[in-house]
Amino acid sequence: MANAQQRRQIPAPVTIRPARFTVGRDKGGRWIVQDREGLVGGLFINEAAALHFAAEECNHNPDEICRAATGIVLDFAPVARSTGNIH
Repeated sequence: MANAQQRRQIPAPVTIRPARFTVGRDKGGRWIVQDREGLVGGLFINEAAALHFAAEECNHNPDEICRAATGIVLDFAPVARSTGNIH
């Protein structure tokens, strides 16, 4: 039987959480910020304004902001959510 020093430690699984905000453009070329949960977001006049909004909403945590992939067009439509929690 192997002793404690010889046993290989198994690393804990890495959980990758998706970014909270996606920044991109709609079909009209306007800048959009979308929240993955559909709680906040908006249309912006330029990229800097969109990034500023997203940064402020997530306390400037860069892991919470991602850009839409090249060629992806965002749609500023409400995310379908259950009405069970609406007050």
